[in-house]
Amino acid sequence: MSNRNIISFDNLSLQEFDTETDLIPLLTPEDEEEMNNEELPNSLPILPLRNTVLFPGVVIPISAGRDKSIKLINDANAGNKIIGVVAQKNEEDEDPTKNDIYTVGTVARILRVLKMPDGNITVILQGKKRFAIDAVTTEKPYLKATIKEVEEKRPGKHDTEFQAIIDSTRELAIEIIKESPNIPTEATFAIKNIESQSFLVNFVSSNMNLTVKEKQDLLMTNALKERALETLRYMNVELQKLELKNDIQSKVRFDLDQQQREYFLHQQMKTIQEELGGVSNEQEIEEMRMKAKTKTWDDKTAKHFEKEISKMQRMNPQAPDFGIQRNYLELFLELPWNEYSKDNFDLKRAQKIIDRDHFGLEDVKKRIIEHLAVLKLRNDMKSPIICLTGPPGVGKTSIGKSIAESLGREYVRISLGGLRDEAEIRGHRKTYIGAMPGRIIQSLKKAGTSNPVFVLDEIDKLSNSHQGDPSSALLEVLDPEQNSDFYDNFLEMGYDLSKVMFIATSNNMGSIQPALKDRMEVIKMAGYTTEEKVEIARQHLFPKQLKEHGLKTKDLTIGKKQLEKIVEGYTRESGVRSLEQKLAQVIRNAAKSVAMEEAYNTKVTDEDIVKILGAPKLERDKSESNDVAGVVTGLAWTSVGGDILFIESLISAGKGNLTLTGNLGTVMKESATIALEYIKANAEVFGLEPDLIGKYNIHLHVPEGATPKDGPSAGIAMLTSLVSLLTQRKIKKNLAMTGEITLRGKVLPVGGIKEKILAAKRANIKEIILCHENKSDIDEIKAEYIEGLTFHYVKEMSEVIDVALTNQKVKNAKKL
Repeated sequence: MSNRNIISFDNLSLQEFDTETDLIPLLTPEDEEEMNNEELPNSLPILPLRNTVLFPGVVIPISAGRDKSIKLINDANAGNKIIGVVAQKNEEDEDPTKNDIYTVGTVARILRVLKMPDGNITVILQGKKRFAIDAVTTEKPYLKATIKEVEEKRPGKHDTEFQAIIDSTRELAIEIIKESPNIPTEATFAIKNIESQSFLVNFVSSNMNLTVKEKQDLLMTNALKERALETLRYMNVELQKLELKNDIQSKVRFDLDQQQREYFLHQQMKTIQEELGGVSNEQEIEEMRMKAKTKTWDDKTAKHFEKEISKMQRMNPQAPDFGIQRNYLELFLELPWNEYSKDNFDLKRAQKIIDRDHFGLEDVKKRIIEHLAVLKLRNDMKSPIICLTGPPGVGKTSIGKSIAESLGREYVRISLGGLRDEAEIRGHRKTYIGAMPGRIIQSLKKAGTSNPVFVLDEIDKLSNSHQGDPSSALLEVLDPEQNSDFYDNFLEMGYDLSKVMFIATSNNMGSIQPALKDRMEVIKMAGYTTEEKVEIARQHLFPKQLKEHGLKTKDLTIGKKQLEKIVEGYTRESGVRSLEQKLAQVIRNAAKSVAMEEAYNTKVTDEDIVKILGAPKLERDKSESNDVAGVVTGLAWTSVGGDILFIESLISAGKGNLTLTGNLGTVMKESATIALEYIKANAEVFGLEPDLIGKYNIHLHVPEGATPKDGPSAGIAMLTSLVSLLTQRKIKKNLAMTGEITLRGKVLPVGGIKEKILAAKRANIKEIILCHENKSDIDEIKAEYIEGLTFHYVKEMSEVIDVALTNQKVKNAKKL
């Protein structure tokens, strides 16, 4: 039995192997000469290694677990014990092929094979010579290849530079052993006793802490001098790392000693403070425990609190974590665990409050009262999530405050616009310095109850970033099946949100994540009619602005006629935000006169409005003259409500080309193409010559080119415009239309009907063409809102033409 040591800088430990074979890692020059004179066979079995590289002369143990590797080793061990060893390019490959291994490796002799209890085998190999794979001859049952020897360029015997490199390598290896606490000092004897220069370089290269690629590059370096120089460079880096590591450890040890010393001093200070009657940390902790006894916690929450306060009791008050732990426990005590305000389910009172604060919005009010009625009948019901969607300024946010007042609940609102950090919803882990709970938990702490009315404002304006996806974090908050155990990262335990009444608001549902949208009940809030705006201004906006500007009712009054003039001449919106700004402008003028003691009209007149606001900027009567062929009024939906747009077309001599302008989207361009193709296919129906269109170029334009436009609802308007242009027939006055078209001649329904109808009425449109399937949308609108409008419901494109066009020709009609 012989006992030999194999140094491994790779894991900074001394590996010892007792074998019956005489393992001699310290190669003598005679052994090296004998090894160099050995001739290599022409063909060898190839053993791929996952995470190491074998160098000539070096003895290493290899653990083999793959079936191919085990068979190769067993076959070779039963034969001449000579194999070829190469490194894999990717250690994850379970079955490497010829393309997955390096082409340069080392011929190795098997010294000993040991069978392990788990079925694997450990084989001890000694490197002989470097070789290059010439060609892989077979891959089953394992790799075999023809090889050729790789000659090594050795420096001359009198090369003093190479000798200096070898001496430096030996010295650096000894320094590394001294600096590393995990390598026994006996390893220095092995380094000192290596006589062969090439073996010293190979031995150190094999055992350094390098990647497989770096070791392979060293193996493939043919010049021994270059390999020795590169090895020396790596050793210098390794020594610097070890020295730096030792310096850091000594500093940390000093800091710990200093911290312990400070701890004992603080303990003495605490005792002195207690003797002098001061407040100690123990007293603060006791006060927290007394406050905890007043909380209505369940057993799980109480156990968690006791565990955390015990942790704080064991902490050094000067430690950074002490402040974080104190903030955590203070939050824990201030949260309204199982504390609920008593609901007032007087639905008549609730109806009065909502009617008092909001004019119109009958559908929304009806749904809110229904919701409160269900809560009254089933007090344990989980609150569904309501999402109010509509243009700005229609009262989405303020309706949440009215609901809170009617129920007697606390009101909480957080704005989600531009929020892009998931931690804003779920909180930070309290291990971080400056950690805070999420805004949901913070708002509940501020509310003081666990069942407030919680308004999530601008939920459609959440954004994503590298800090996470807040909209995905909201899924748990807004899911009635999950939010009974909402997990906040800072709180580190579940909190019951099931009694919270969440009300979300948005302008555009299209930008909300589908999974989040699915968890909410969407209630649409369309814009207001002129009559509604006048009443809102009279009942709410004008008195509010008078109060905010320090005036009283006797100081300034305004009539309905003047309010209507402001609405129609100076605002163009679905909500009332701009209207409120215009009223504020009128009131400021009066406030200035009062403050300067100047004379002014206490009752606002039409002349006062023009003087203060300027000439009317918006003419509501926007319907174009029907003396021009090809100009049609369409209806559009925008994120701020309904609007009207014009489709105009022009014809010129050419080759049948269609030009589209006006910043149109893909869908609108396709609608124009469909309309033109339908006209070509049905030219005779419209009284056109079949080859007429091919003789002219058609230009279709939608004004306000700076505004992007898209959607299918302008389809029938484009068709009417083109037919009017080609037939030179007049279009009915004060007529607008909306609907999608198909190649088969069908008219399809579109959305946003209420908003479009309100826009048409604001523009003094008298007749509107719609798809017959949109009739149900019209039936839902109050009769007084659509008074004076005539609706034409169509199914086919031919019906659109019959309704929209007259048989009269336009003035100076072109001869086509």
